[in-house]
Amino acid sequence: METLQKVLLVITIIGAINWGLIGLLDTNLVATLFGETGIVTKIIYTLVGICGLVNIGILFNHIEEAK
Repeated sequence: METLQKVLLVITIIGAINWGLIGLLDTNLVATLFGETGIVTKIIYTLVGICGLVNIGILFNHIEEAK
């Protein structure tokens, strides 16, 4: 399970870096690589969103375990 958590975290970090590029440089790396409205782009955005939600659950799970 720890390996899966790390993979999900890496995907979330990649998404955060993409948002940083959008905010700082007005450059969307995902759209540049895969197209503005392509199905691959939508899948990537959906995957990053799901990974972020899973990471929220992992965060709260670790907080509960620490108590």
